[in-house]
Order: sequence, then C-alpha cells, then structure tokens
Amino acid sequence: MQVATMETSQKTVLAAALAGLAAVAVAAFPYGGMQKVYAVLIGGLAGLALYHASFGFTAAWRHILTEKKGTGLRAQFVLILLTSAVSFPLIAWGADFGVPTGGFVFPFGVAAAIGAFMFGIGMQLGGGCASGTLFTSGGGSTRMMVTLLFFVIGSVLGAAHFSQWNQLPKLPAYSLVKDFGPHWAFLLTALVLGAIALWTIRVEKTAHGELLPSRQTGSLLKGPWSPVLGAVMIAVVCILTFVLIGRPWGITSGFVVWGKKGLELLGFGGQVSVLRDTTSVMNFGIILGAMAAAALAGKFAPVWHLSAKDLATAVIGGLLMGYGARLAYGCNIGAYLGGITSGSLHGWLWLVFAFVGSLLGTRLRFKLGMG
Repeated sequence: MQVATMETSQKTVLAAALAGLAAVAVAAFPYGGMQKVYAVLIGGLAGLALYHASFGFTAAWRHILTEKKGTGLRAQFVLILLTSAVSFPLIAWGADFGVPTGGFVFPFGVAAAIGAFMFGIGMQLGGGCASGTLFTSGGGSTRMMVTLLFFVIGSVLGAAHFSQWNQLPKLPAYSLVKDFGPHWAFLLTALVLGAIALWTIRVEKTAHGELLPSRQTGSLLKGPWSPVLGAVMIAVVCILTFVLIGRPWGITSGFVVWGKKGLELLGFGGQVSVLRDTTSVMNFGIILGAMAAAALAGKFAPVWHLSAKDLATAVIGGLLMGYGARLAYGCNIGAYLGGITSGSLHGWLWLVFAFVGSLLGTRLRFKLGMG
C-alpha cells in the first residue's frame, strides 16, 4: 500500500511539473511569441538532462581536487567542444543564412576576477553552481531552495553595486572567433581543453592506477544518465539556445529579474515582469524539468529539516554566488560555458579565478565537516 501511495505521489508531481511547463509557456507567449515558448521548453529539457545526469560543475571541480577523479571535468569539456563546433560557425556566419547569433564577449578585469573567485567559493559552500542550484531545487532539495533564495538576493545586491565595481581596471573584450575565424578558434579551444583533459587522466591514473569507471545510463526517461550522455544532451540545450534564442545559454541575469519582482511585491521599485525576460522563463523551465525528472526517477521527496550548518552555508554560498556572478558577467553557465563557446577570452579567465575560489571553498567545506 505504501509503495502504491508513493507511486501515486510521484505521478502527481510529474503531472504538476508538466502542467507548470505548459502554464509558463502559455503565460510567456504574449511577451515574445514562440521565442518565449522555446525558452521554456529548452529549459525543461535542460532540467531533465541536468537532473538525470547529475551534471554539476561544483562536484566535478571538487572531485578532481579531493578524489583525483576527472570524469566530470572531462564531461564538461565534451559539452564545450560539441557546443563550440556549432556555435563558432553560427556566430561567424549565422546572419548570412538567416540565423543571426550573438556571443557573450565581455571585458575581464579586477572586478570580474574578484566576482569569479567569490563564485568559486560560494559554489562549494552552497553545494551547487547556478545550474546545479536550479535543478536540485526543482528536484526537491530544500537546502538548495535556500541557496537559490539567497543567490537571488546576492544577484540583486551585485547588480546594484555593479557600476562602482565596473570602474576598476579591465582588459578589453577579446574574441577568438573574430580574430582567428571559427575553424582556428575551435582548434585552439580543443587543444587547450585536450591538454587539461590529458592532465586529469594522468592525475587519475597516478592516484588509482587506472581510469575509474563512470556511471552508466540506466533509462532515458527514468535515469540515471552517464556523464557523456548528459554532456551530449546539455550541448543540445546550448545549441538550441544559440539557434532559437540567438545567444548563449545564461542563468543569473534572470535571478536579478526575480529579485526585482520580489522587491516590487514588498512595495519597493517599479513593475517588473518575470515572463518578459527570456532567461527568467528558461530558468522556470529548468526547475520544472528537473521536478519532472525527479518524479520520473521516483525520487521527488523534499526533506524539510535543515541543520544550522546547512542553513548557514546555504545562505553564505548563495550570497557569494549571486554577488560574484554579477561582477563577473555571469556564472558557470553564462560566463564559463557561454563565454568559452562564444570564443571569448573572459570565459577562460573566469574559469581560472573561479577554480581558485573553488579550491578555497573545498578546503572550507572540509574544515566545516561538509565532506
């Protein structure tokens, strides 16, 4: 009887998630037509893929440092290369074929370096990056819901202070695609990522004597998915975003919109629509897609008790990620993934400073007994 009740509960959650996706798509349609509908659906696919593959940037960075295991990091590189193989030509020539596509190419300076470093610390304390926070919240993690709330608050604070931070010295924006063309830009990207991947293989083999086996795909609908399948499906998400939305996938600019809407509801600021912003509605799609994935896997079961340590680290981690992302032109998705797949130098520099911050954040996790 209890098993039957649990199955019924999961079916109810699945129905609610699918109804939510449909409702957001219908509600967003007047604010941008089919592009908004596409954003919701692409977000839903992203949530499904992220959840079933447990595709987190945070854990992958931590595992290479603590467990000498590079599977997750190499999966990220597969994702970047698959996306870049399509995005670089689209950025260079897409307009000529009726698919105008822009990239995220931004300057990088002192403020962005500080922001990326803050984000790296925050992602380890908070327990997830931007995409990780969304899909785990949608999957029913109450701790990550707290992280998400303070991620939004930190994003609003960072946006409010951005003009002051932006006065600090910075390098000019630089595009590999513009200067080298898409073919050479892709080759350079592949060489750098390939070199890092070979380093992770060496680290893993030195520590364990061999490459450790990775998770295998169970069911396409119910999961789990292998890291490679996850990388392929998330690359599909990125490519669809480039083609249908006209730019890279981003997340945290939508959090600023949510935060401003919250202030409006509290009686501060002017009117803000969370449905007018494409990133915002795509984020709703990610949460609902992950919720559907958790129900399909039979794992949607929120636990409402949080320890004081869990609560404190979620709050601090969320604030650091939100504030840092605004200084650094985005998060692991918009700045790192979106930057590199746009051929932008700032994506690579974000990776360096965020990884250093992640190293410090990992050490703090162990001091706090978080594992």
